Amino acid sequence: MSTVQNTNIGTKQKALAINLDPKIYGSFAEIGAGQDVAANFFKAGGSSGTIAKTMSAYDMTFSDAIYGVQQVRRYVSEQRLISMLDHEYGLLIERLAEQRGSTTNFFVFSDTMSALNYHKTNEGHGWMGVRFQLQPDTPYNDVVLHVKLLDNDNNLQQQAVGILGVNLMYACFYYHDNPLVFLLSLMDDLSKDRIQIDMIRFEGPNFAKVDNRLMSLHLVKYGFSDAALFGPDGKNQQPSEVLHKKHTVVIRGRFRPVINVHMDMLKTGVKQFLQEPDVDKDNVIVITELTLQALQERDAVETGEIDEKDFLDRVDILCSLGQTVLISNFHEYYKLVAYLSKITKLKMGVVLGYPNLEYIFSEVHYKDLPGGILESFATLFSRNVKLFIYPTLRDGVIMNCLRFYPPPHLIDLYRYLISNNKIEDISHYNEKNLSVQTDKVLQQIKEGVREWEELVPPEVAAIIKERCLFGYPCPAEPAKTDERVKRDDIETAMDNA
Repeated sequence: MSTVQNTNIGTKQKALAINLDPKIYGSFAEIGAGQDVAANFFKAGGSSGTIAKTMSAYDMTFSDAIYGVQQVRRYVSEQRLISMLDHEYGLLIERLAEQRGSTTNFFVFSDTMSALNYHKTNEGHGWMGVRFQLQPDTPYNDVVLHVKLLDNDNNLQQQAVGILGVNLMYACFYYHDNPLVFLLSLMDDLSKDRIQIDMIRFEGPNFAKVDNRLMSLHLVKYGFSDAALFGPDGKNQQPSEVLHKKHTVVIRGRFRPVINVHMDMLKTGVKQFLQEPDVDKDNVIVITELTLQALQERDAVETGEIDEKDFLDRVDILCSLGQTVLISNFHEYYKLVAYLSKITKLKMGVVLGYPNLEYIFSEVHYKDLPGGILESFATLFSRNVKLFIYPTLRDGVIMNCLRFYPPPHLIDLYRYLISNNKIEDISHYNEKNLSVQTDKVLQQIKEGVREWEELVPPEVAAIIKERCLFGYPCPAEPAKTDERVKRDDIETAMDNA
C-alpha cells in the first residue's frame, strides 16, 4: 500500500507522534536559529521517551572544540552539518547501543542556521539533516537539505525552522518509502513565501532506489525552489556553495540530445569568456541549464507534465560529458542572471544561439513588467554579465550580431550594448555545424538513419545506442522457443535445488 500524505496533522501532533513511539530515540544538536526544533518536541509532551540530549555549540570556539576545525571556516555550511551528524551519532551509538540498541531506532537531528541579524543586513539560510535507523541494529540513513528563510523577522524565521525540522523528522520515520510524499510534506504548516528548499539529498540503504537528480527536479517542479543544481557525479549540490565567488558561464538548451553544435557553442563560448581581461581563468565554473519549459514536451506544456525518464536520459548524457547541471524555472534570461547575481558578484557569461538574441529583444515577452523591456534589460545588463552569440544559418546566410536588426526604436539601445561590450559574436566556430538542427537529429535517431552518429559526440552516440534513448530503434529480443523455455525452467529448478 502506497504512503499517503496526511495534510490534517499539525506540527504539535507530528512531534507528539514521534514522542509516543517507544522505538524512536536520539539527540538534537542545533546551532544558531535552529533551536526551535527541539523546543517543539519538548512542548508536545512525552519528550523524555524521545530525547537523549539536546545541545547548542553556539560559540565558534566551542563548536570547533566539539566538531573540529573546518578547512573553510564557514559555520553555516554542509561541511559543519556533516561533522555534527558524525560526532553526535557516534556518541549515541557509543553510549547507548549496548544498553538499548536491539530495541531502538536511533536518530540524530542537526542543523546550523543563520537567521536575520538585528540590522537585517544578511539573508537567512541554513543546513538541516537527520541521521536515523528504521530498524534496530541496522545501518543508518541520511537526509540533508538546505533552506532559505524568507520571513522579514528573526522570530518568524526561527519559527519556520522549528516547523520544518519537525516535518523533516516526521517524514524520515513515516514517509520514508515515498520520496515525493516525503518532499511535499516538508511544507506542511509552511508556505513558499516563508521558506525555499534548494537542495535535498537522500542517502542510505533505505533510499538506495532514490535518484537525487529526480529530487532536484521535484524541488523546482513543485515550487520549493527556483533552481536546483547537481554535479557530473549526479550528487545534488547547493548552488550558493558551488557558485560562491566564482565566474560562471551558462549555456541553456533542451539537450534532446546533446549534439556537436552544443559542444562547439560551449567550447568557443567558454574560450572567449576566458579571454576577458577581468576574468580569473582558474576560478571559472561552467553549467548547462535545463528549464522546466525545456523539459516539457510540446503537447504537454499546458498540463505541465514532465517525462521523468526523458529528463534522466538527458541528464545522464550531460553528466557523462562532465557537465554540472542547473534545473531552473527561469524562462527569461534576465531572471536567470538576477538569480546568479545574488550568489556571485564576479563576471558571468551567457552562451546562446542567435535565435535567442531575437527572443531577448522581442518586447512581447515583457508585457507583465511595469517597465517592459527596459526593466528586463536593467536586470540583465546592469549586472557584470556578457552575452556570447553563436551564429545561425538561414537561407544560406550566416546570421550574427552584425546582421541583427532590432525594431527601429531599439536600435540605439542595441548599439549601446554592443559598444559597451555587453554582447559579442562567437568567432572561430565550426561552420559545418550551422546546418545541423537538433530536431532533425532527433528524427534521424528515431528513424535509425546512421548519419546522426556523426552529428553528436561519440560518448553521446554510445549511450543512445546502448540504452535505446530518444526513440532509437533497438533490435527486439528473439522470442524463446518452447524448447528454450523448457531448458530455462530446468536450469532454474537446478539452481533452486
